[in-house]
Parts: sequence; structure tokens; C-alpha cells
Amino acid sequence: SISGNGVDTTDGTTANTISAGTITQGVYAPGTISATQDTPGSSFSFSQSYTAGDAVPSAAPTVGAVPNFSSEISTTAGTAGDLAGTITSAGADRVLTIDLHAGQIQGFFDIPTDNLFAAPVFIEDIRTRYEGSKLMIVSPDVGGVVRARSLARRLDADLAIIDKRRPKAGVSEVMNIIGDVDKRHCIMVDDIVDSGGTLCNAAAALIDAGAISVDAYVTHGVLSGGAVSRVASSPLSSLVTTDSIPATEAVRVARNVRHLSVAPLLGEAIRRINEERSVSTLF
Repeated sequence: SISGNGVDTTDGTTANTISAGTITQGVYAPGTISATQDTPGSSFSFSQSYTAGDAVPSAAPTVGAVPNFSSEISTTAGTAGDLAGTITSAGADRVLTIDLHAGQIQGFFDIPTDNLFAAPVFIEDIRTRYEGSKLMIVSPDVGGVVRARSLARRLDADLAIIDKRRPKAGVSEVMNIIGDVDKRHCIMVDDIVDSGGTLCNAAAALIDAGAISVDAYVTHGVLSGGAVSRVASSPLSSLVTTDSIPATEAVRVARNVRHLSVAPLLGEAIRRINEERSVSTLF
């Protein structure tokens, strides 16, 4: 178990008190790092738990599986660096995570870090449910184009892009749709959904532009505040997230929110690491 707390000061430095437990040799079940902070300069807290699974030979690496670095950590360099150092000092030889919100987080680790992608899990589900449909893969913003293009290529589908603006924090406005979505089944892909405003606004714009249906596949379903009710009342046919973040009761009973497990993906990656085989060939 790793835990800590501190104050993120206004000059960008971080004062922390960290207590690190010992990570013993073994294969570890997924854990979640989360951080909360109301305003700059206020106190924050974070925690990380590891559960030992089947023992492995002593020569095998100790792998810390962290499916979700929360958005607060991904956008706060001091916090990300502190946690990276803590995980390393606690005994991890390698870190596994999925769809980092900010890829440069890997630079804070001085041990090998594998940023896995949920794409294989999504592709299998999309092929099962939409085989033979006229698909259009949609990036909900310009920043997600690389992710959406990769998925579109593997599904042999076309690509569309939502051009959005943020007039203020937490508010998004769809300006244009780049691509012809008329009479298409649209699949939006993203790495994280928090309030759900961007996805819901984009879904409404796509339907207005002639899309037959709109579904969203998102790796990390934070779904804070009234996000679940917002999604339920939106034009989204379904919102599909992974179990990198445990589902709340509201998520479990929502009519149009589904969960896909990334446990097999993490398990296979850990197996390949211990067998000294390629992890990148999973994608």
C-alpha cells in the first residue's frame, strides 16, 4: 500500500508526506491511483493499493499494474513525479498502465513503463456489434485524432473530427464536424470521460448532421457529478467504458452505460513481461 498527502503550493512546488509500504515479489492485481485537490494551493491526497497474486520466481520482475492515473495526476507535474518516485522506491521494477491522459507521464519513471491501449478490447466489441454496418469513427476533439485514426484503420472505417471550443473550464461547444457523417453509425473514442458534456454535445451535433446512431467508447469512466444522468438523457445510444475505474451504483443501473473488462489485457501483458516476450505486439 502506498499513500501520501501534502500541499500543492502556488509557486508550483509540492510538499509531501509519503508513507510507502513494501511491494513483495509477485504478480499484482490492478490498482488505482487517485488524487483530489479542490483549488491550487489546497491540500490533496492520494492512495495506491496493490494486491499480491500468484507468486513468481524471484528472478521475475515486480510489476505494478496501475490501470488509471487520474486526470488530476496527469495534469500536475509535481504530483505525478512524486507518485512515480514512490512506486519505484516501494520496489516496483516495471509499471503497467492504460491510456495515459498525458503520455509524458512516462518520463517521470526511471523504470520501464508500458502504456497499454484499450483499443483491442474496444475493437473486438465493435466488430461483434456493428459488423456490416457503415461505420464512422469520430474523434471528439482535435487532440484525440491519432487515437481515432488508429481505430479507424484497424476497423477499415472512415474518420471524422469534432472541432470544439471551450469558452470556459468544464464547458465545451461544438463548432464544426469535419467529415460526412450522414447515414453513418458513428463511434466516438476517447481516453477519459468526466462530466460527459463534450460527448453529449458531440452526439447531438452528429445526430443533427444526419448520423443514424452515436455510441462512445472511452477507456476511463470517471463520470463525476451528474454525468450519468446527462449521458442517459443524451442522444448517445451507449457509452462503453472499461473497468479501469470501478463502476458506481449509478453507472451499474444506467440504461445506456456498459463496462468492458481490461483484466485479460493486463494479465496477458504481465505474462509476456515475465516470459520476456514483446508487449507491443498486443497492439
